[in-house]
Amino acid sequence: MPDSIVFFHNPQSRARIVHWMLEEVGVPYKTELLRFDRGEHKSKQYLALNPMGKVPAIKHGDTVVTEAAAICAYLADAFPAANLAPAVNSPERGTYYRWMFFGAGCVEPAIVDRLFNRPQVDRPGALGYGSYEDTLHALEQAVSRGPFILGERFSAADVYIGSQIVWGTLVKALEPRKAFQDYVARCSERPAFKRAAAQDEKYIKELQQQA
Repeated sequence: MPDSIVFFHNPQSRARIVHWMLEEVGVPYKTELLRFDRGEHKSKQYLALNPMGKVPAIKHGDTVVTEAAAICAYLADAFPAANLAPAVNSPERGTYYRWMFFGAGCVEPAIVDRLFNRPQVDRPGALGYGSYEDTLHALEQAVSRGPFILGERFSAADVYIGSQIVWGTLVKALEPRKAFQDYVARCSERPAFKRAAAQDEKYIKELQQQA
C-alpha cells in the first residue's frame, strides 16, 4: 500500500474534519493549502483531482478520495493500526457505518438548511433527513450512549459526527443540548483534535498575512 498522503486543505472549510482524522491516524502527510480568495480550489490542476473544486481531498499514492466522510472511512481502513474502525466482520461495523453516513446524509444537510433559514417543504419525508427535529433527536440518542458512538471505543465516526456538532454549534444552527456539549467536550480532549485545531489556527493567520 502506498504510504505518501497529500492533503489538500483550507482551514476555513470541511477540510478541518480530515485534518483531525489525519492526526488521529498518525501517519506522515503533506499539506497543500489552497487559497479560496485566489481561486486555487478551481484551478485546472485541482479540478483534475476533484471536479467539484472543493476541499478536502487527499491523494494517497495514485488514489484520490474526496468528500470528508469518505476520506475518514478510507483512512480508517487504509491504516488499521490506528484502530479507528471496527473490523469488517465485527458486529460494530454496522453501527459505525450507520452513524458515519447519518452524519453525512442527515446531520449536515439539516444544519445547513437551518443555517440558511430555508423554508420548510410540504413533504418533509422527501428530504433525505426528514425533519430537523427528528435528526437532532436521533443524533442526541447516538451521542448519549457514550462516551463515544461505539461506546468506549473512539472511531472515525466520532471524528465526523464530532466535527459536525462543533461546526453546527459554532454557526448557531444546532441546538446547544447538553448531550451535544458533553460529547464535544470528550472529543475535544483528544490530543489529535488539539493538534489539528492549533495547526489550523496557525494556517488561518498565515493565509491572512498573505492576503
